[in-house]
Amino acid sequence: MRILHVTDSYLPTVGGIELHIRDLVDRQRACGHDVRVATRSAPRVDRGDPDVVHAHVSIVSPFALSTARRSALRGVPTVVTVHSLWTHVGPLPQVAREVWQMRHWDVTWTAVSERAAQPVRELLGRAVHVVPNAVDLAEWTPPPRPPAAVPPRVLSVMRLTGVKRALPLARALRHAAGRHDFTATIVGDGPQRAAVQRYLSHHRLADRVRLTGSLDRREIRALLREASVFVAPAHRESFGIAALEARAVGVPVVASSRSGVATFIEHGVSGLLGPDDRGLSDHLETLLSDPVLRERMALHNRRLVPPYGWEQALRRNEDAYLLAARARRPAGRRSAARVLVG
Repeated sequence: MRILHVTDSYLPTVGGIELHIRDLVDRQRACGHDVRVATRSAPRVDRGDPDVVHAHVSIVSPFALSTARRSALRGVPTVVTVHSLWTHVGPLPQVAREVWQMRHWDVTWTAVSERAAQPVRELLGRAVHVVPNAVDLAEWTPPPRPPAAVPPRVLSVMRLTGVKRALPLARALRHAAGRHDFTATIVGDGPQRAAVQRYLSHHRLADRVRLTGSLDRREIRALLREASVFVAPAHRESFGIAALEARAVGVPVVASSRSGVATFIEHGVSGLLGPDDRGLSDHLETLLSDPVLRERMALHNRRLVPPYGWEQALRRNEDAYLLAARARRPAGRRSAARVLVG
């Protein structure tokens, strides 16, 4: 199958969407497919005519959305995957719907979680299929023996931005530090890194909370295998790959009940889900103060492998491509991929 992935942002930019598309491309190629990527910086694809165009969109993705619209008008089977939450972002989704008449596009809509799919259904009045993200379950595995960290170790992996709730995470750690003995590591970089560092220094937490900057997957796996609790503070997380990696390694997860992390974290079983920052802070303190609960969740996560590996993800993506092929218009298709994106 000739697959053309279209995205506004791709490597070397590093983020959840970029890494997921890179992993999807690599695995589809390993399955024998002819896979290409078109981006705003490298939009032309001069070789071959795609069997399917797969557009990946966030909140603002003009290149991917316009390419999806053009490919659908030309009769090319087209899938659009929404990787963000289209809620509480102002009038932009509604404006795009009306200006581009998105309700009438001949495309197959998907989203990475039920939490992300529902706002798109409400906006467009269309079916939106859930095609979750994935991790390599053969790599993200629990260590041979559970970690016995004393004091417990808290870990978070995230972009240090307002949307990801970097400063609320620092505040939650400060509140917990007044009552519990623990160490914490925050992996990631972003525009709020300096503000987080200042906050920790001001509250004399720099010796207990370490900021590492960006790390590669090997280094993150090593930290997860020693972690006692993983915290994913973002409310607007459409899926939460970092939290899924923690869950796969066996770490209890504290996350927002309003985010896509609830796709694979069951409250009270594999982690704790809170509706707001105060709830997340309280749940973190619960796990720090209750080693029996923490160990019970860790044992559950170690024993039960989450069903979000690449085998399932590749199958779900191919199902979406088949849906798009069955629904496509028979006429109007052009022969060159560069016509779609050039």
